Amino acid sequence: MELLSSILVFFAGLWAGTINAVVGSGTLVTFPVLIALGVAPVTASISNAMGLVAGNAAGAWGYRKELKGRGQQLLRLLPASLLGGISGAWLLLNLPETVFHYAAPILIVLALLMVVFQPRLQQWVRAREENPEHALKDKSHGILLIVLVYFAGIYGGYFVAAQGILLVGILGVFMTGTIQNANAMKNILVLGVNIVAAASYLLFAFGRINWAVVAIIAVSSLIGGVIGSKVGRRLSPPVLRGVIFALGLVALGFMIANLVK
Repeated sequence: MELLSSILVFFAGLWAGTINAVVGSGTLVTFPVLIALGVAPVTASISNAMGLVAGNAAGAWGYRKELKGRGQQLLRLLPASLLGGISGAWLLLNLPETVFHYAAPILIVLALLMVVFQPRLQQWVRAREENPEHALKDKSHGILLIVLVYFAGIYGGYFVAAQGILLVGILGVFMTGTIQNANAMKNILVLGVNIVAAASYLLFAFGRINWAVVAIIAVSSLIGGVIGSKVGRRLSPPVLRGVIFALGLVALGFMIANLVK
């Protein structure tokens, strides 16, 4: 990669790693940058997902205190998330590339809508948390929770973007505990999905991996994950969402332009 392109990808990965640990949807930073630099959509998705594993691991480690006492919940949900990641990776590798060209813009729009409406989602979850008599408890809705986590894993294995926001919403409603507990659990589940997806890419799509992109995003997202787990909560969520939304629109524009050529 050229020096300027490498610098752009590095800072995109740094930002993505930071906001993945705190908010989620970091792919909406890195993916548009890769598309704008001319990386093919499927190659961009695969390489981006592999690179972000390091940042996911850093964020998960940073939130380890919020997972205390939740080992049983994690053991129950992680297999569903892993199976979902495998399913999503299989879809990405086996569906015709034209499907991804048409599906990716739709998924970007869906992810952007989740980013935009995230504050309302969080307010709703907090309201339920403050009124426990109306809250849905994970013990009585365990099967539904597992199914939803599985489908979130499919989404993450196929496209990655905003999987974290989906999971925080699901876990915040169906799992007892605080938003921070849900966010900590989200980090582990997303890490699991990205690991199995990365393993699938190594085995079945080795030739589609852009290793320069993987290396740059891995290093930068690792640094970002450390930053996000320590000081990221002080950043302004509206500013982050605004930048994510703007970059997502850039990716959407590039992909639509490619479709109409």
